[in-house]
Amino acid sequence: MNSIEFLNKTLNVKIDRPIGSSHPDYPNHIYLVNYGYVPNTISGDGEELDCYILGEYKPLKEYTGKCIAIIHRLNDDDDKLVIAPENKNFTNNEIKLLTDFQEKFFESEIIRSSGYLEFNKNIPELSVTNLENSLNFYKTAGFKIEYDRPENKFSFISLGEIQFMLQEISTNDKWDIAPLTYPFGNGINFQLEVTNLDKIYNSFKNANYKIAFDIEENWYRQDNKLLGNKEFLIQDPDGYLLRFSEDLGEKDV
Repeated sequence: MNSIEFLNKTLNVKIDRPIGSSHPDYPNHIYLVNYGYVPNTISGDGEELDCYILGEYKPLKEYTGKCIAIIHRLNDDDDKLVIAPENKNFTNNEIKLLTDFQEKFFESEIIRSSGYLEFNKNIPELSVTNLENSLNFYKTAGFKIEYDRPENKFSFISLGEIQFMLQEISTNDKWDIAPLTYPFGNGINFQLEVTNLDKIYNSFKNANYKIAFDIEENWYRQDNKLLGNKEFLIQDPDGYLLRFSEDLGEKDV
């Protein structure tokens, strides 16, 4: 039975290991959330599909809720459903934190429904003069459009966990409190941590975008250690300064 089929469905769960109880074979292993199974299902291990119940903090015997995610174990044929109240959602980080008491023993990934988007807590919105030109630039770095509103000349873009909103300037834009002159965003640079710096750099070079500052290695002191980055600077079509950075680890001062 494919566990993905249960995403976004409301399910009835039997709780056989309520919050605060011990694992039947490992008495020191305490369940920090309610844990159960969906009756009349079969998981990869031949047993019923197991479920973590999030958002409920008292021991339960049964529960009805929505499947918001799948924890797919990479080294064990036993997917776990993540169940939550109908009006409640949990981020991937929250799911990892709440299920780590058990999932820390396995390699896994969290699968969400198609179109799921986890918003950062801080998402810059850049006013741009020409949305198409800006999108061509950011796509060169590997950004993708998560969603857009063509009628408003607006796009939400992402590269891994990096997120920007791009809004083409209009004559009645309430967000612009003063006239904009090039370079936009003068006085700020955005540090964008990536894992493929050289690829992004070469992509810009091959597309004939001007690099503001070539790749260099820098070490910045934090207390008694140095944090290393390989980085380069580039301005987008409106002059916003982007610092693409790849982590080099740390060393003692």
